[in-house]
Amino acid sequence: MSGITTHVLDTSRGKPAADIPVTLARLDESGLVADTFHGVTDADGRVANLLGATPLAAGDFRLSFNLTAYAEQHFAASFYPQVDITFTVSDASQHFHVPLLLSPFGYSTYRGS
Repeated sequence: MSGITTHVLDTSRGKPAADIPVTLARLDESGLVADTFHGVTDADGRVANLLGATPLAAGDFRLSFNLTAYAEQHFAASFYPQVDITFTVSDASQHFHVPLLLSPFGYSTYRGS
């Protein structure tokens, strides 16, 4: 199954990060936004398939996580109001899982499975 999914984990609390708005943007050849798709992390911190019924195509994509409300609720202070992760899909037949590990003053990401 191809597609793009994400999972946000709050490493400072050791819990999934729920209710975080996520935007997936497909970028055109010049880096401008061609299409956008929206989701919100569920109670397990996941967004199942950001593309919905739209087929995955090769190209550049950007995941944007709006952390403002989450940080206000769960962190005494936070440095990152938004995290943007840009990545390239070279083989649209594959599945792309992009986790975000989050804390008040840092974050990490990787290509998951």
